[in-house]
Amino acid sequence: MPVFDYDPPERFVAGALGQPGARAFFLQARAEGRLTTVALEKLQVAALAGRLDELLDEVLRRSGGTAHVPALAPAELSDDAPLDVPLAEDFRVGTMALAWDPETSQVVIEAQEMVDEEDLDAPEPAVLRVRISAGAARAFTARALRLVAAGRPPCPLCGQPLDAEGHICVRLNGYRGGEAAS
Repeated sequence: MPVFDYDPPERFVAGALGQPGARAFFLQARAEGRLTTVALEKLQVAALAGRLDELLDEVLRRSGGTAHVPALAPAELSDDAPLDVPLAEDFRVGTMALAWDPETSQVVIEAQEMVDEEDLDAPEPAVLRVRISAGAARAFTARALRLVAAGRPPCPLCGQPLDAEGHICVRLNGYRGGEAAS
């Protein structure tokens, strides 16, 4: 099982390539001349960002406000740069896990390679393991939420993403949004 371990990375970000509606999403970690890029779904990026914020809020709550966890992303940790190149996917993410290490006051993020459950001879899945500070986790979350929100706008009726050509809205009983009914 290859483990891509970054403790801490120089950079850890979520990013996407392509046009809204056809974007490919990635997590990328870089340190000491190494670069690891893993592919995942937009919903996984959103879930990771949401769970990271929840984890940090809970650490802050349980410590009574004494933990070194910023309420917002520190401006100096903001990263709006594009993904690093070359963009070579190391693996596709199946499951993710989060933890708080109280000894180091770091967030531990693990992204495990998607595996075929039916393939009994499959090798152990690869893992990307990243340890980052609470401030870096807030900055990661802020970027990831902007990335997810930058997609296609939602339909005002059903909330599903709109395509440039419109979409079949369940609230309009199967008629294409933006087309006049005859």
